[in-house]
Amino acid sequence: MEPVIVQRSDHTLSRENISPEALKVLYGLKEANYVAYIAGGGVRDLLLGRTPKDFDVVTDATPNELRRIFRNCRLIGRRFRLAHVFFGRDKIIEVATFRANMPPEPADSEDPADQTDHSDSTDQAPQNNHHVRRDDGMIVRDNLFGTPEEDALRRDFTINALFYNIRDYSVIDYVGGLEDLQRRVIRFIGDPGVRCVEDPVRMIRAVRFAAMLGFDFEPATAAAIREHHACLALANRSRLYEEVQKLFFCKAAQRAYELLREFGLYGMLFPELGSWLGPNTGTPECLRISQALKQVDEWRQAGRDVSPALLFALMFGGMHEARAGELTEQGQHKGLALHSVTMEHFGGLTERVQVPKTVRYRTAEILASQPRLTADGGRRARPLATRDFFPEAVAYLEFMVRLTGENRGALEQAQAIEWEPRQSRYGDDGEQRRRPRRRRRGPPASEPS
Repeated sequence: MEPVIVQRSDHTLSRENISPEALKVLYGLKEANYVAYIAGGGVRDLLLGRTPKDFDVVTDATPNELRRIFRNCRLIGRRFRLAHVFFGRDKIIEVATFRANMPPEPADSEDPADQTDHSDSTDQAPQNNHHVRRDDGMIVRDNLFGTPEEDALRRDFTINALFYNIRDYSVIDYVGGLEDLQRRVIRFIGDPGVRCVEDPVRMIRAVRFAAMLGFDFEPATAAAIREHHACLALANRSRLYEEVQKLFFCKAAQRAYELLREFGLYGMLFPELGSWLGPNTGTPECLRISQALKQVDEWRQAGRDVSPALLFALMFGGMHEARAGELTEQGQHKGLALHSVTMEHFGGLTERVQVPKTVRYRTAEILASQPRLTADGGRRARPLATRDFFPEAVAYLEFMVRLTGENRGALEQAQAIEWEPRQSRYGDDGEQRRRPRRRRRGPPASEPS
């Protein structure tokens, strides 16, 4: 396939907008006589006039060759073997070798999942080891090296398969991505149904790009997501948690929520919440979540931090408050009821989305603190100012005041309190901290003679 090559004079992408670290990697590869491109979202965003979050580099250098070229390089990954080139403590440029799709499997091949992984010691492992596809079609390892064209064809969406060539500053397009950028559409590369099945997380990524960029879906892509949305239940739970964060922190969370509901993906991510909301998107419960995510967008656009725990409190708060109300009617304290139903919900949710323990506990504390924040017009809130979740609890109350108009005085009281946190009662793993035991002193040592 002959690519469309747009020369420097005919596009708007400039090296001035590429990070110095990415340019050092590109020129390092060029000087070593390797092909080096900026790929994916960096090219897409620069052509759209957006500021890329990061720059990914692709090359024909293998991982071990990259390690020899860059002393500040570390190889990572199993499913995708990648090189991270470090600049200082905080800046990392990710470099990948061009990859290809799965080759035809021999008729008498053994089960690939039973093969030993040699990717740590060699650049090219045996074929049935470096590309593993499960019986249901999902890819679980993919380290088959290829050409730039093969690499473009195996990417998820056309707008993410554009290359910027550092040798002549041209833009290279094998898949019609430039046209789709102009038409503002999200389109799977290849068979949309196959792309959804082999990596169901792509459906969440499609929603994120459509919401973030304001793009529409190409009809076949939209139809495939509707048909295969249930495959999301097979996706890796940790990857889903990462994608949920990207999705709802992309500054277009409200639109992302609407698209998830439209395609049936929201109930696959959050089964209990989806069942509680029901199919009608116009209910007060659904509108509350939409307003909550609109608030997240406004805070993020204003440069205000929103933690994962606050995000989940805002999304799940309505359902948790309704369930806690049933326990309160049975005589349970409202704060304890909120904490209980939140932890119970997360216990089931982790079968689908692997939420870290610290986030689960923090979310429960944000919700459980609300009765204390609002009691007696907010006059009982001061002791909470020593807790690490206090700012997030006040932010949640701020949203609820905007939503309902109630407890405005309590919010003003809470906002006037200076936050003075002490050490969290939970460690990094979410387990409750324990006081260290004092070592019992033995009898005094005898004096040397």
